[in-house]
Amino acid sequence: MGLTGLFEGYEPGQFFDEAVDGDGTARPHYEALVRGLEQMTPLELNERERVRDAAFRSAGITFTVYGEGEGIERTFPMDLVPRVIPSDEWDHIEQGLIQRVTALNRFLDDLYVGDRAVIKDGIIPKWLVTSSEGFSRQAFGIAVPHGARCLVAGIDLIRDAEGTYRVLEDNLRNPSGVSYVLENRAAMTRVLPNVFANHLVRPVDHYGPALLNALRRVNPAGADHDPTVVVLTPGVYNSAYFEHAFLARQMGVELVEGRDLVVDDHVVSMRTTHGLKRVDVIYRRIDDSFLDPVVFRSDSILGIPGVMMAARAGTVTIANAVGNGVADDKAVYAYVPDLIRYYLGTEPILPNVPTYLLWDKEQRQHVIDRMDELVVKPVAESGGYGMLIGPAATDGEIEAMRRRVEADPRGYIAQEVVSLSRHPTLVDDHLEGRHIDLRPFVLCGDRVEVIPGGLTRVALRKGSLVVNSSQGGGSKDTWVLASPDAGRRAGTG
Repeated sequence: MGLTGLFEGYEPGQFFDEAVDGDGTARPHYEALVRGLEQMTPLELNERERVRDAAFRSAGITFTVYGEGEGIERTFPMDLVPRVIPSDEWDHIEQGLIQRVTALNRFLDDLYVGDRAVIKDGIIPKWLVTSSEGFSRQAFGIAVPHGARCLVAGIDLIRDAEGTYRVLEDNLRNPSGVSYVLENRAAMTRVLPNVFANHLVRPVDHYGPALLNALRRVNPAGADHDPTVVVLTPGVYNSAYFEHAFLARQMGVELVEGRDLVVDDHVVSMRTTHGLKRVDVIYRRIDDSFLDPVVFRSDSILGIPGVMMAARAGTVTIANAVGNGVADDKAVYAYVPDLIRYYLGTEPILPNVPTYLLWDKEQRQHVIDRMDELVVKPVAESGGYGMLIGPAATDGEIEAMRRRVEADPRGYIAQEVVSLSRHPTLVDDHLEGRHIDLRPFVLCGDRVEVIPGGLTRVALRKGSLVVNSSQGGGSKDTWVLASPDAGRRAGTG
């Protein structure tokens, strides 16, 4: 179908466009959305944006950007043109994510409570694992029920110039953003109800109960059949505090800080107005180093003294498990396809982005010679910080990165620049293409479940490849279409 109305003049550009074919027609799974939006004027859509912003402010849907004064709290930007994923495409993504997270859980269990067969068999170097910033010797011997060390995973996906889905990175410690998935969906059903109603969109509003079920499933052996679950937050000044409070409400459990919990005789209890109440499962949103001042940072006032001994005694489960950061180290990422083959005996469904390991002398020299063409990333950073995008960098920035790489080759990886797919995005009174990625969320409960959709992040700055909210990015609602024979229409999902 030809493009008219709001889409008139839209240019997909020289990238893979999610909504529009190279010949300028809407892709089949976008036709209904395009028809619906074509009936609206830019003025009408701008008015819907104001309604959205007012709702977000009222609900306190914000994030904090640090480094600008003392930290600025902002309403999370959400674009009103949703991303649409057809059911067959989602099936492929889902299978690939289940495969990947299953292998990562087995790797972590092998590493911390197994016999390290993956190292003994030469699949991944021991020195690489033990030198990772996310590796934790304090986690040795602490088992997690059902081996669900990555109880919640956020796997970042991109699409390249051919439309192939690739894994950009794994987030296995405290992946954030799922609150925006749920709030974006609620906003879309209020702001564009007629457009939403014309699609068979799979729901996401079961995430809270699904997360609670997954957390209850990892209750310690011998715990009560109705385990007490809490969400542990660093406090109101954390950039993701809104999400911590949101998830506690969604699950109907207590939101606590470290000072609310106490360990006695290797049992964790929560202070209440009725006295101490035993805690069985802690969904922690605190980094490893702040979790227990007895074994990690002694100056931490955010954690719980003695909680690691309680976990070792098997009286409490910490989710996600301590030490998961070794598996989302960007250097270990390069080995994940081999981990899938080793643990599951299958070929990876979702490929990695081509990656260079800079401790290898030949690969390092190749990267230094082509640094103006590549992306160079520190292995332990997140949020888009500290990386170099070669084609957009100055000579001085490239030289500074070269010196850092040569001083610490283990601390960096390099990747080919991937032309991230683009998506129509409202810019003032018209649509322009903006680069996007996708962070689906994976739960390891009774089964490995992928929440349909996830957080589509969009680089709102023209030409930018950095989608992180801390770097000026926003988000879109992600509609996974039910198969035509599903026979049901999603409600407020």
